Amino acid sequence: MHNQIQWINALSTRPSLEAAIAEIADCLQKSLLNLPDLGILFISSAYASEYLRVLPLLLEKFPLPVLIGCGGGGIIGINSQNQVMEIEDRPAISLSVAHLPNVEVHPFHILAENLPDLDSSPEKWVELIGVPPEKQPHFILLADTFSSKINDLLEGLDFAYPGSIKIGGLASSGSMGTQSGLFYHSHTDSSLYQQGTIGIALSGNIILETIVAQGCRPIGPTYIVNQGERNVIIELTDTEGKSLPPLELLRELIQSLSEEDRQLAQHSLFVGIARDEFKLQLDTGDFLIRNLLGVDPRYGAIAIGDRVRPGQRIQFHLRDAQASATDLEMLLRNYQNEKTNAPPTAGALIFSCLGRGENLYGKPNFDSELFRRYLNNIQIGGFFCSGEIGPVGGRTFLHGYTSAFGIIRQPL
Repeated sequence: MHNQIQWINALSTRPSLEAAIAEIADCLQKSLLNLPDLGILFISSAYASEYLRVLPLLLEKFPLPVLIGCGGGGIIGINSQNQVMEIEDRPAISLSVAHLPNVEVHPFHILAENLPDLDSSPEKWVELIGVPPEKQPHFILLADTFSSKINDLLEGLDFAYPGSIKIGGLASSGSMGTQSGLFYHSHTDSSLYQQGTIGIALSGNIILETIVAQGCRPIGPTYIVNQGERNVIIELTDTEGKSLPPLELLRELIQSLSEEDRQLAQHSLFVGIARDEFKLQLDTGDFLIRNLLGVDPRYGAIAIGDRVRPGQRIQFHLRDAQASATDLEMLLRNYQNEKTNAPPTAGALIFSCLGRGENLYGKPNFDSELFRRYLNNIQIGGFFCSGEIGPVGGRTFLHGYTSAFGIIRQPL
């Protein structure tokens, strides 16, 4: 066991901060067989007024060499009966701790003003992180919602570390507090930050894999962007080769839908952008889902939450509870089929949108219970985010309405 990764999560819902931390520490001390190398903490915004006390209290009860964490509007973890719980809008603390033999854990905190510009060389980004790309690190990232310039950071990390996985989320406060808080502890620094991005780079004897469930189903055909400017689509080419304003094509498409889907399209319509330019047969997971921000009836143009360029393929999508459940189950089934001879999973993290959970499904614990059903009751911790970080089509993006899972394995 000493040479194996051990990954344990503990969850407490006690309203007293001291009692919650004591319960977590007690549970972890009983379960962990070796000294921990890392802790990942998610704490409900119900405790926001006490965030400054969290690190001193926790590290006194359960010393850790490295810890990252953040506040969340909802918290996910494993209770004392080994059940996964998604605790929304109530006090909760979830702490995952890991014994990581032959793994380098490199923590960092980055402020937006210290990011290189996007024309900089990969070396500038490597210098910022402090880990050479030859080590092939994987990244877990937690960021402040408003001032982290997270999209620039993700683009820079993809540029400097193209084969590396990056996964994480934006700290959230839900409806119970205004502070989102980034908790950071290393050998040289123990702080509660309000700005920037904190993270860890993991390199060595570890595998990090991802499932990014965007929760949509496609409707209608795939179109090609014929004309676009920044995030505005001006003209689309349909399957017959006709070029028309996107609003005109969208109106035709909506008329062809069932009454139920027409109602859904009024508030849950999205645009999927194909990320693989060369793939002939596109599947659900090949699209990056983006918000439809607005329409211009005069010109028939539509604005979406991403840049567009001529030649890209797009498809309209709808989101509801059934589509979201079907999407996640399909991705889990595919993952399970691909990993039949893979080394066993050690643990997992979930970064789920505040708009999912009970709000979407009408019942609690849906995504995390489904995930554990396919991954053999794996130890999992996570939180409900203001934005989810994960890869689609080989590039890393900031998502919305998504559940992004990070799965930790040890090479054979």
